[in-house]
Amino acid sequence: MDFELPAEITAKLAEIDAFNEREIKPLERENIQFFDHRREHARTDWDRDGQPREEWNDLIAEMERRADAAGFLRLGLSKDIPGGGGASNLMIAAIREHMAGQGLQLANDLQDESSVVGNFPIVPVLHEYGTPEQKQYIEGIIGRKNHLAFALTEPDHGSDATHIETTAVREGDQWVINGQKRYNSQVYRAKADLIFARTSGKAGDADGITAFIVPMSTPGIDILYNHWTFNMPSDHPEVGLKGVRVGDEAILGGLGKGLYIAQRFVHENRIRQAAASTGAARYCIQQAVKYANERKVFGQSLSKNQIIQFQLAELYAEVEMLRNFVFRTAWEMDRRSPLEISDKVSICNFKANRLVCQAADRAIQVHGGMGYTRAYPFEHIYRHHRRYRITEGSEEIQIRRVAQYLFGFGKAKGTARG
Repeated sequence: MDFELPAEITAKLAEIDAFNEREIKPLERENIQFFDHRREHARTDWDRDGQPREEWNDLIAEMERRADAAGFLRLGLSKDIPGGGGASNLMIAAIREHMAGQGLQLANDLQDESSVVGNFPIVPVLHEYGTPEQKQYIEGIIGRKNHLAFALTEPDHGSDATHIETTAVREGDQWVINGQKRYNSQVYRAKADLIFARTSGKAGDADGITAFIVPMSTPGIDILYNHWTFNMPSDHPEVGLKGVRVGDEAILGGLGKGLYIAQRFVHENRIRQAAASTGAARYCIQQAVKYANERKVFGQSLSKNQIIQFQLAELYAEVEMLRNFVFRTAWEMDRRSPLEISDKVSICNFKANRLVCQAADRAIQVHGGMGYTRAYPFEHIYRHHRRYRITEGSEEIQIRRVAQYLFGFGKAKGTARG
């Protein structure tokens, strides 16, 4: 077996790095307040309930415009989508790991989840299941001018999505939606919301949940307030739905099949999150090693202390093993349905998200008092990646999925390997 990344991928990484140095780094330096110790304040509009400042959104939009003009932004999209590069899962995973391994930068911002190689998990869903009218959002999402938000989580239901209480009831030729959504991410800048509501069946049923594309201008949709989070700015509002009326044209992917839409979305994201978390962990370890070699304590380099060596060596070993497993799983996703190997995707996801938090915490400790300051990026990395242990399937849900395969029960019965 050949464990080296294909030449096509390594060449693409070099091409992206050259573009970044030529086009994006100068733009970053002109707006350094968004990346140094002032980053949280510069990015956050505290007077608009903690939303991202317009200047920050505009900077990201300019970065993405340049990346799109250079042919990178749509690299991960199918060639059936206008401008799509048709890159493999392995290539996208390698790019995300590589760029996250370079630290905080405009070319690959953690907080906004923006990158010169865009991550648009809802676009393949729209392309495959959307009507011609619904597909108008594809270009809008990519260009940030006609965004579609994602509304699945509720106040009393996060990972237990089959128990959502938002309902859509048929009245004549319309559906009437009532309920409330939590962590309705990026809804402030959205033109429409992808709302998941139960249309039939009972709580716990996988079938009977329907996805509706609802314009934000529809009467009855109300942004109640924004959640201020561990990492600011925040665009994770609470949204109320009261008597929201839509027709059948709003349904995405078929009546009662919304949960499959949601699963497709999260599987697009999980392996990519794992790759990014692995890269960020690698960055934290590299920076800690560099500092330990340079820092003099008690007349010698900090790195001479075995407690420093052993802790970083163990983290380094975990990164190396996980990095290869993430790439191996992404490679397999190019050959099989992700749903067939969702235990492997879950392993990548929960292990990587834990590891980056451990690596960031250790980097803070190695850097001592300075590591605790915002002069270094480790607090930002920790606060950003900590949320991935909860969102889009908590780590407990990921581990439970692995257990289903391991012990052969539930929907994964008979699929355990080994």
